[in-house]
Amino acid sequence: LLITNSDYVYTQRIMEYAYDPYLPDDMTWRDLFDVTVVSSAKPNFFANSRNLVYEVATEDGLLRPTMRYEQGGVFAGGSARMIEESLGVSGDQILYVGDHIYTDVSVAKVNLQWRTCLVVRELEREVEALEKMAPLRVALKRYMNEKERVSDAFNSMRLELTRRMTTEMWDRDGEILGPSDLPQLHDVPETELREGLVKMMAYMEALDSVISKMLGRDGSLFNTRWGYISLAGLNDKSHLTRQVEKYADIYTSRVSNFLHYTPFMYFRSPSQSLAHDRKRWSGQSRSDMRATVAN
Repeated sequence: LLITNSDYVYTQRIMEYAYDPYLPDDMTWRDLFDVTVVSSAKPNFFANSRNLVYEVATEDGLLRPTMRYEQGGVFAGGSARMIEESLGVSGDQILYVGDHIYTDVSVAKVNLQWRTCLVVRELEREVEALEKMAPLRVALKRYMNEKERVSDAFNSMRLELTRRMTTEMWDRDGEILGPSDLPQLHDVPETELREGLVKMMAYMEALDSVISKMLGRDGSLFNTRWGYISLAGLNDKSHLTRQVEKYADIYTSRVSNFLHYTPFMYFRSPSQSLAHDRKRWSGQSRSDMRATVAN
């Protein structure tokens, strides 16, 4: 099945150039598809079931009205519902492959519940860039973990100073709280606490400077201005990635990747985990996870 917004003449020229030289002599690109739909007017093709449909009757693109798609034919217009009726399939029986997040993947998923695959050609370059930048990303995570460790100590010392400056603190039941629940800081003089805060702040600012420069380098092999298309910063997902997760069942860099599988392959996405459940998927028991959280 081929669905394109291009007209027949343009589609014919492109497909002849791209496919016919690599096919047996008795085949043309039209033999690769049960139904070919040109001038489909996506995304309306997926939303409106009453679009007029025409059969391409001649090689120069002459059209004649028809009522339905027929296998082996080339048609202009129509709708996705007519595709389902003609082929006798519907919903998740169809894997629709497209390269546009809205006119292909989103509307086919939302309106028809078709299985969807998004083609993202930039993926191959991004994977290469990620592999080359892997050592930098490892170092970057190490610096960020160090900043988090120092930040925790900084916050504890700041809290201790705040409590010492408060003569009385009351909990919700009106009971007086002690000066500190951080025994390791009980005997530290106030001057040392303040000096420690100043030093830690300077250290964190130095870490920020290093981290900022490394973040600027990360992704520069893919795009010097915008970085990766799938990531935002070190750990977050880009807006595009979140759209892909929402509307596409699977994604790939090119359609030919499907040659590695049989036509009967049922693709399943890998297990996803939330922050509180990540340890379970890494093989750690729930009791170990609770201990990790508690510590």
